[in-house]
Amino acid sequence: MSHDTTRETTGAGEATVVLRRAVATDAEAAAGVWLRSFSAALPTVVRPRSDDEVRWYFREVLVPQAHTWVAEAPGGGLVGVMVLADGELAQLYLDPDWRGCGLGDRFVALAKERSPSGLSLWTFQVNESAHRFYERHGFEPAERTDGSGNEEHEPDVRYVWRPGRAAR
Repeated sequence: MSHDTTRETTGAGEATVVLRRAVATDAEAAAGVWLRSFSAALPTVVRPRSDDEVRWYFREVLVPQAHTWVAEAPGGGLVGVMVLADGELAQLYLDPDWRGCGLGDRFVALAKERSPSGLSLWTFQVNESAHRFYERHGFEPAERTDGSGNEEHEPDVRYVWRPGRAAR
């Protein structure tokens, strides 16, 4: 197994979701995960980009140029996407049907493994479930803004994780 793949099994030995580096053919499905997740988790946040622009960004930028990881369910469908960029957890989105199944925990563990000196991320202030999730994983709020610095113009919060800090 390559270092760009992680695999876990259930107690019964059945294959579960595989986390792996994204390849070009994953771009459309990864964008679909992002679109479904964003709509479900952030219904009040206005997206500045159309669905086609999001798909273009995944196809032309995130998958070929960034450290993009996907979660592949048994049967081959993508159910999660994560992007790491120079110590920043830039994207972490799960298909709404796969939330609460431990995939976010696995992605965060992978991100920490890949960025052992620390991580930061931004999330919208309205996304309280994300706040609880990241705080449970040892991230601490470091900065709040009025949203004037992001495309959505939505108030946000920057979280930071430093190694050696216990998760709550």
